[in-house]
Amino acid sequence: MDYTDLYIDGGWHKTADRFDVINPATEEVIASVASADIADADKALDAAEKAMADWAARTPRQRSEVLRKAWELMTARLDHFAHLITLENGKAGTDAKGEATYAAEFFRWFAEEAVRADGMITHAPASGARIVVQHKPAGLAVLVTPWNYPAAMGTRKIAPALAAGCGVIIKPASETPLTMLALMPLLEEAGVPAGLVNVLPSRKTGALVDHMLHDPRVRVVSFTGSTGVGRKLLKSAADQVLKPAMELGGNAPVVVLEDADMDTAIEGTMLAKMRNLGEACTAANRIYVHQDIAGEFTKRLTERMSALKVGDGTDPSVDVGPLVNADTRDKVAAFVADAVVKGAKIECGGTMPEGKGFYYPPTVLSNVSEDADCVQDEIFGPVAAIQTFSDQEEVIQRANNTEYGLVAYVFSSDFKRALQVCERLDYGMVGLNRGLVSDPAAPFGGTKQSGLGREGGHEGMLEFMETQYISARW
Repeated sequence: MDYTDLYIDGGWHKTADRFDVINPATEEVIASVASADIADADKALDAAEKAMADWAARTPRQRSEVLRKAWELMTARLDHFAHLITLENGKAGTDAKGEATYAAEFFRWFAEEAVRADGMITHAPASGARIVVQHKPAGLAVLVTPWNYPAAMGTRKIAPALAAGCGVIIKPASETPLTMLALMPLLEEAGVPAGLVNVLPSRKTGALVDHMLHDPRVRVVSFTGSTGVGRKLLKSAADQVLKPAMELGGNAPVVVLEDADMDTAIEGTMLAKMRNLGEACTAANRIYVHQDIAGEFTKRLTERMSALKVGDGTDPSVDVGPLVNADTRDKVAAFVADAVVKGAKIECGGTMPEGKGFYYPPTVLSNVSEDADCVQDEIFGPVAAIQTFSDQEEVIQRANNTEYGLVAYVFSSDFKRALQVCERLDYGMVGLNRGLVSDPAAPFGGTKQSGLGREGGHEGMLEFMETQYISARW
């Protein structure tokens, strides 16, 4: 690969310590990538601090134009980034192209938001003083991104940070660092100053990130990943009282009411379940279908899942690529085995194929028990676990019975009824009659143990800003 070293202060830096990136479709080594240590982190922090001083002083329009240029450049190179995503992550080509498009859109959205960090001036009713409120860059930001969206989870953090005026250090997932490294020459071309964005792949993630979170120049930590890791980062962030933006785990319920349009419910469930092969915190995890329509729903979902072609994502005819690594595949297989022991029926799939690659077939389980492991935890794979219900009150309680609160999905033809159900679901996001909630223009995030703060929308930029209030008299 062209870009496999550390990216610090606008340049490429080799290291003696390196690690391999594996193609999950073939189990072959794609590239050997530099592994950052504490000294490298200090260099990146120094570079970001220096570059941020000038960047934060630029006008919002100047920052906006750089971000707009980044969107134009990435949009012109979507096929290149999609191919790279497929190689290191495994997802099918169409899915990878969708991610690349989504990732680029964050640059355009936050190019527009960069000029809208609106403050206000009001007259204090009691004192008569003027209340002047403005938003300022919070400081250096450490961004920790996952492997399931190698491009989009990076741009969803980089773009608002730059729009706000912050410098950043990115720690990409060790499974998928290549996409983020390949983005750096594009940002250079767009006009991002040297040192403002730094990328530190590393196989010593814990020590590296912990060190940066204890540097007094760092004021924001933004993380996407598991709730367990998020808790550890929050403990480290507490030492310096950093601003945390955490998009953590999910256990998304799908509620299909008896009056749902069947075509809409099947299409939406397929998208919510199989987008990114189910390797997403937003993926449908618990599928609750009213008992009156469960038979037809299960039959039609099984037909759709059975028709998906599994294979190397670089093949244009493939619908479903491999899972990212052997551990993820084996965990999915264990979920299925546990569900079957507890009474579930395999409607399709359920058998791990032989040969190279971390493949698992699209699988539908019916009659899934409430105590099955796949109901209690994220599946993170192509397994649709169907349960039934008879009462609306009952299903709302079951849907809310989890420590997670990222996203839920509701299908009903009665809009008033559906909205009433949505409002009672304890989730940060709800998809109503659609299986996709992610949008750069929307505030993405969850409740309970699914995270803190929001990404996307206007709120996404404010995560990288501090509100300053000036009490003035004139």
